[in-house]
Amino acid sequence: MVPDARYLLAIRTLRPNETTPVSTGSIADELGRSPAAATEMAERLNERGLVEHEPYEGVVLTEEGESRADRLARTYEILCRFCRDVLRIDEYEAEASALVGTVSPDVAERLAEVLLSDEADPSP
Repeated sequence: MVPDARYLLAIRTLRPNETTPVSTGSIADELGRSPAAATEMAERLNERGLVEHEPYEGVVLTEEGESRADRLARTYEILCRFCRDVLRIDEYEAEASALVGTVSPDVAERLAEVLLSDEADPSP
């Protein structure tokens, strides 16, 4: 998975609501990274307008970050279903995670349409 994709998904997953900051320590723990690495990525995402980062407070997704995180989450869900149900991979979440930042939302949606069409909801 592309690093910023991992971070955006982690922030989206960890937040209790859309306005409460997620600590960089929590993000680091979730991703198995050091707090310094999580803080560095938070700053990069902040510079790109994807999060608002307040040192010692945490990060909140911006509107653009929220939109991107939602698309990534949808792609991840589709890839999980594909890897689990079609390819029958035991470690389907790890495989989907490895792919999610490299597959466009258009490809994921087309994949869902073509291969998962018998199921309406691609949530794992």
